[in-house]
Amino acid sequence: MAVKIIVPELGESVLEATVSSWLKKEGDFVNMGDVLVELETDKVNVEVGAKSAGVLQKIQAPKGSDVKVGDVLGMIDEKQSASSQPAETSKPVEAKQEVKKEEVIERESIPQVSPVASRFAKEMNVDINKVVGTGNDGRITKADVESYLQGSSNQVGAKSEAKVLSSQRVVDSSSRNEERVKMSRRRRTIAQRLLEAKQSTAMLTTFNEIDMSATMDLRKRRNEEFQKKHGIKLGFMSLFTKATISALKAYPAINAEIDGDDIVFKNYYDIGMAIGSEEGLVVPVIRDADKLSFAEIEKSIKDFSEKTQQGKLSVEDLRGGTFTITNGGVFGSLLSTPILNPPQVGILGLHKIEERPIALNGQVVIKPMMYVALSYDHRIVDGREAVQFLVHIKNLLEDPAWMLVEG
Repeated sequence: MAVKIIVPELGESVLEATVSSWLKKEGDFVNMGDVLVELETDKVNVEVGAKSAGVLQKIQAPKGSDVKVGDVLGMIDEKQSASSQPAETSKPVEAKQEVKKEEVIERESIPQVSPVASRFAKEMNVDINKVVGTGNDGRITKADVESYLQGSSNQVGAKSEAKVLSSQRVVDSSSRNEERVKMSRRRRTIAQRLLEAKQSTAMLTTFNEIDMSATMDLRKRRNEEFQKKHGIKLGFMSLFTKATISALKAYPAINAEIDGDDIVFKNYYDIGMAIGSEEGLVVPVIRDADKLSFAEIEKSIKDFSEKTQQGKLSVEDLRGGTFTITNGGVFGSLLSTPILNPPQVGILGLHKIEERPIALNGQVVIKPMMYVALSYDHRIVDGREAVQFLVHIKNLLEDPAWMLVEG
């Protein structure tokens, strides 16, 4: 009996996916629960497992195919089940079991590899066991595979003649060859939404700068105590999150959205945290962030960062959000104009802290300064509100004694 491999439900508002890789090939025997194929949606990757044991008879949707919920990916022939495999004598069975133990030992020695790195390594014919992982717990990322190909000195057995100039494009330095590669579904979705944000909103950006001296001093003095108490470091992101929520409460239109001719004011604060991943920007959401402590926010951010690197973010992690914070400063950005994440009407951009000369009390002094940017939808947010929103955050970060009250 042939059993269909069906595209499962992919999550809220997700109807389509792209087949990113098949982990089994036609003719392979599979057990119930074995992962057969990985699907890439515009939000997360989804693994599809075998509903029954048998032989993978046919792959109907090859790698790169666009599929919808309910489509048939392939067929499993149940007739060729485990019971139909030829019986073996006791001695060969023991030998087979010994081999399996060796296989388990060998499998345990293989380092953890992100799904993106695994696919990229296969495309570039790279033996993943020769790549040194620099991710969490030695996890191998796509960047590690690229470094291996580039002949980086921190990679074992690298081939110095390989030149990788982009994630999907290989260029020989002695030629002007080009390679056309289909854009990933996630990258296509990001591009589409960025264009929609530019075309469907009256987006403006206003700027300010913050003297980070007081916040940095407080963090330096309190970090050790904070870490001992909560088991996590006190970072800048929790401070900015709390300051942002305070500003959103003072200027509620920036936490609202437009629905037809109505303005929907939201009396809850689900803060999106933009995180760079190997396949593009993702924005997991910290729900009811106003009810969380500094430590709880820090732990949420750390958890999201780890899940992003491991490719384990769920659709629920990315759903909704009333306002977004993006920190380009971790990549060295000095100044930028962040793009809105509709239907949200505001996004706060943080940047690198850089020592600069400023005028203070009639004297020129050197201070650690950060530019901040607020992009907003001018249809419901006035310029006055946007400017005052940033001033509110600036005042809190330059006089962080309020944090003692917030807890």
